[in-house]
Amino acid sequence: MPNRLAQESSPYLLQHAHNPVDWYPWGEEAFTKARAENKPIFLSVGYATCHWCHVMERESFEDAEIASFLNTHFVPIKVDREERPDVDHVYMSALQAMTGAGGWPMNMFLMPDLRPFFGGTYWPPQDRPGMPGFRRVLMGVHNAWQHQQKDVLENAEQLTAFLQGQLKPRAGELPENLHQAALAGLSRAFDPAYGGFGGAPKFPQSPALAYLLSKAWLGDDAAWKHLQLTLSRMAEGGLYDQVGGGFHRYAVDHIWRVPHFEKMLYDNAQLARIYAGASLLGQAGAAERRRYRRIAKETLDYVLREMTGPEGGFYSAQDADSEGVEGKYYVWQEAEIREILGPEAEAALLLFGASETGNWEHTNVLERRIPDEALMQHLGLGPEAFENWVARVRQRLYEARRQRTPPLTDDKVLADWNGLMLRALADAGRWLGEPGYIEAARKNAEFVLKAMYQEGLLRHAWRGGRLQPQAYLSDQAHYGLGLLALFEATGEMEWLETARHLAEAILTHFKEPEGSFRDSLDPTLPVKVRDAYDGPYPSGNASAAELLFRLAALYERPDWHQAALSAVQFYAQNLLHNAFGFPALLQAHLVGTQGSELALVTPSELALPVRQWFLPLTTLAFGPPSSLPVLRNRSPGLAYLCRQGACRLPVDNPERLWGELKALYPGTADQRKT
Repeated sequence: MPNRLAQESSPYLLQHAHNPVDWYPWGEEAFTKARAENKPIFLSVGYATCHWCHVMERESFEDAEIASFLNTHFVPIKVDREERPDVDHVYMSALQAMTGAGGWPMNMFLMPDLRPFFGGTYWPPQDRPGMPGFRRVLMGVHNAWQHQQKDVLENAEQLTAFLQGQLKPRAGELPENLHQAALAGLSRAFDPAYGGFGGAPKFPQSPALAYLLSKAWLGDDAAWKHLQLTLSRMAEGGLYDQVGGGFHRYAVDHIWRVPHFEKMLYDNAQLARIYAGASLLGQAGAAERRRYRRIAKETLDYVLREMTGPEGGFYSAQDADSEGVEGKYYVWQEAEIREILGPEAEAALLLFGASETGNWEHTNVLERRIPDEALMQHLGLGPEAFENWVARVRQRLYEARRQRTPPLTDDKVLADWNGLMLRALADAGRWLGEPGYIEAARKNAEFVLKAMYQEGLLRHAWRGGRLQPQAYLSDQAHYGLGLLALFEATGEMEWLETARHLAEAILTHFKEPEGSFRDSLDPTLPVKVRDAYDGPYPSGNASAAELLFRLAALYERPDWHQAALSAVQFYAQNLLHNAFGFPALLQAHLVGTQGSELALVTPSELALPVRQWFLPLTTLAFGPPSSLPVLRNRSPGLAYLCRQGACRLPVDNPERLWGELKALYPGTADQRKT
């Protein structure tokens, strides 16, 4: 008989709907039961494509004996971390404070008033060397609740007080050398051999790469070298799906070879945009520009092909497992490749580095380590013929792979992640001259604003016609930036006006008196959710600041600029001491202090060429003089480049405009040859 989760829309919750555990969704019904019966809450948080979540479900949550004990002595609550990121954030912070580590599944024990007192991640059902079994954990917590409740209460009070202290950043003035110090901090963590930051497991760290992209555009040589090596090595390794396009979540090694095979929308959105931008950098050589452009397009094409719903919404993730085996869908035997490709197999095995022995568990994770130029010479093909051959080989392998059992796709639509992809499609569409991407972005905006925008706030999660009521800072901020990018790509004022409404919602609902923004509006959580730390994608605080900086310039609202600057300064000490944790806030600071606006009064012959320039710190404005404050009293056909009210001379052709940009940004390399 199904439990209460059968009434939910989240794929993760529905996966647990037939467990014998009497699961409750996060909500007042469960809280009331815990208070009325004075029982601790067992909170289990995960997500649909989480490998160890699946394992713990099979081993423990489907076990009748364990379920009976949980149901008798606890109030079990199951949460999808992607649907409720605020709940996940609070209790993950608590778990990390208790244990020094975190991960999913996250299993926490809470007081009936929701304060945490104990927790962990994956527990096997029975004891293993160095790891207590879940049965033992449940018995221990139950005994402590029955016989040591005073100690449990003290632990909850201390932990809650600690969390509240952690959420109080120290504000201050930002030094003039902030970005020099930040880049030095990133450099210390940089891997000079394979790019990226740190060792295994190695994540793309997309917010840091986006920051390096802006710094490289400004002419910082170290930023360009870090970015160049990382983008090249990631594209060569198995982190990138060499057959179907798109990036997996992280590599289990330091050389980007073997991924954790899960694919996330947020990774592919950010990385596609970064590769597209890097393909236009003046420092990049012709071969690099071609490679980066190819990776950007293959990644976006993958999302449009496999991660996009019929209404235009973008799905959240694809699982690492198929048929219960991690990576089975993606790896290859040499014999398979030979059978599929016939006479072309030998060259394809060279292309993808595949062999009979394999490079991971007797199978092949496909890579492209051999330089294209070497293979072109080996095959006697020119660049265009070689690209056509590779495309044909990839297509044949892709069609063969489609006959396998595919991984689960989590088809819920999340507003903030959709905002990241909206921005990627709109920007890549105009930079690369791909109108199909802009059309996909427009379709997404039409769907999201119709289905998920309610009572002045963009709601977080939608699936199958059901909209969840929660609205987060990150939804308004990321989607606002996506809508701004769509306006820059199309000149259609409706997208900019909606971005303005989202910015106003941020200031109305999420702004804190001290200067920062809160992430969640939920009053039931034991601590206020407020954090500018970047995870795998930019924090809501950072994106809100960037959005306000950019819109302040277009709408001539110095109060919005000040609100954004205050949000950055609120985390001054964090930026000074841990640049690696806050690259998106550093990016927002760049926009706020070195950003510019480029106003083109239509009709203008400059609109088309300018849209194809990569100007990461410049916000574009197109339209007649009456459409925007920044365009008022300005002449059609002219371009006005300004920074915080100070404008360069108006110009009427691309050459002169580029000269004005060079004067404002002296280190920028000329990209127009691309």
